[in-house]
Amino acid sequence: MDLDAVRRIVAEDSGLCTVAVVRADGRPHTSLVNAGVLDHPVTGAPVAAYVTYGPVKLRASRARPATSLLWRAGWRWAAVEGDAEIIGPDDPRDGVDVPRLLREVFTACGGTHDDWDAYDRTMAEQRRAAVLVAPVRVLGNA
Repeated sequence: MDLDAVRRIVAEDSGLCTVAVVRADGRPHTSLVNAGVLDHPVTGAPVAAYVTYGPVKLRASRARPATSLLWRAGWRWAAVEGDAEIIGPDDPRDGVDVPRLLREVFTACGGTHDDWDAYDRTMAEQRRAAVLVAPVRVLGNA
């Protein structure tokens, strides 16, 4: 799927977007995250991705991977719908360097850091994980 519209909007506002996952009772859980686009560390296919340690998002995504991400810049918007895959300290994936992946997601959102060792320590202490969303549908007017 073509995620160029998402890449353009991410560049305008540090990837600030709304993410929606499905709670156990079927209601949506939404929150604000920074998300970007990068190549999946195993398949190489483009995915939308964000980093979290939010227990509701992680628990919901493990049980019900359906996820929607929505970015906007003014009246232009782009959305990605698909299934989430979690890769992190509690959800390892063979052959994936978790600290490197977290850095790649952060930079895909426009983030920079002066001390990557400190960043890695913080991410590990907080048990942060990358959530990768393989696009099934890309919508928008961007």
